[in-house]
Amino acid sequence: MSTNLQSAYTNPAATSANSVNLSAPDLTRHPPRSPRSRLGGYAHLPRLIDKARAFAAGRNGEFHYNCPVDQRFFTYSGINPDAFLVEVKAGKSDSELLAFVQAHAEPKRHPAEIAAWSIWFEQLTPTPPDTRQFFNEVHRKNAPHRDDIATWVDWLELDDYVTFGGRP
Repeated sequence: MSTNLQSAYTNPAATSANSVNLSAPDLTRHPPRSPRSRLGGYAHLPRLIDKARAFAAGRNGEFHYNCPVDQRFFTYSGINPDAFLVEVKAGKSDSELLAFVQAHAEPKRHPAEIAAWSIWFEQLTPTPPDTRQFFNEVHRKNAPHRDDIATWVDWLELDDYVTFGGRP
């Protein structure tokens, strides 16, 4: 590809940390990627990126950046959510955001540790009474007949599906 063509494909948001990433998903029209999606072995990271991009662009709808589920990733990786958002606002690609995570993760993690954390994350269930009550209320509203909704990941996928017009 010629240099001129490459510059035509440059993300316009990459020129300024205050720019809006024009490729940000519109989460008022569709959900972010599944929390089961992985990037660099990390479950939830692609969803977190979608939410951060949409938040930066003002198109996050009902989705919250740095919610308690996001905080699980930030706590595990040691990444500061504000620093991550600066990178997102700079128009970084998924690969560049993964490189940021890998460079700034504290402590550094072996791929097997990341895989184990991702398995744990996907199996996370609501435990405190207040989160269990919230989980159950939304589950009953969205699909009371579904007895396969046991983890937060199950719940998030069901909520995304129903919220955007799917039948439970």
